[in-house]
Amino acid sequence: MKKIVLNLFAVAIVGLTVVACKSDVKEAKTGEAQTVAQNTEAAKFKADAATSMIVWKANKIVGGHEGTINVSNGVAEFEGDKLVGGTFMFDINTIACTDIPADDEANGKLVGHLKGADFFDVEKFATAAFEITKVEGDNVSGNLTMKGIKKNVTFPATVTVTGDDVTISSETFTIDRTEWNIMYNSGKSLDAAALGDKMIKDDVEIKIVVKAKKA
Repeated sequence: MKKIVLNLFAVAIVGLTVVACKSDVKEAKTGEAQTVAQNTEAAKFKADAATSMIVWKANKIVGGHEGTINVSNGVAEFEGDKLVGGTFMFDINTIACTDIPADDEANGKLVGHLKGADFFDVEKFATAAFEITKVEGDNVSGNLTMKGIKKNVTFPATVTVTGDDVTISSETFTIDRTEWNIMYNSGKSLDAAALGDKMIKDDVEIKIVVKAKKA
């Protein structure tokens, strides 16, 4: 079993790990999209859609919400017990809010709004993707694509290999949602001065959870 610390679109395992306190969360390094190397010799581990996900938390000036987005499919690539690549697709239609009871009307309204054009616009952009571009020392970098915009991000995480099973669990990190054109009630919007406590912070907390089994 080997642990690797990564720097990265996030392990909530079993009951979903609670997103870390804001003071402990670091911003992911973000840059231009990079070339994805092809490694035909690497062993493939297929992601389990039921237990692989993004855990997110969005903060307003007062309050906020948190939830999950599930992997639809994905493959992690290993040479021995070293993570060397992988591609993961996330189904935005699975976005869920976990801080409001599922049967509460407010839950449905929030999820519907998140799926709408103000946020993810799932009618046009039903999926997000993360493609690993480099694993170097304690860092992993990859292209994160949302709403048709692709940027390279680097994030911390832990990789555990146990026989035919692997777990990739990122630390909680933040990304600036406006870099992927999610501008609703942002402080960068033209009417920001009028938003007051309705303003939503641009930095969204993310934790990536992948559990996979050798294909």
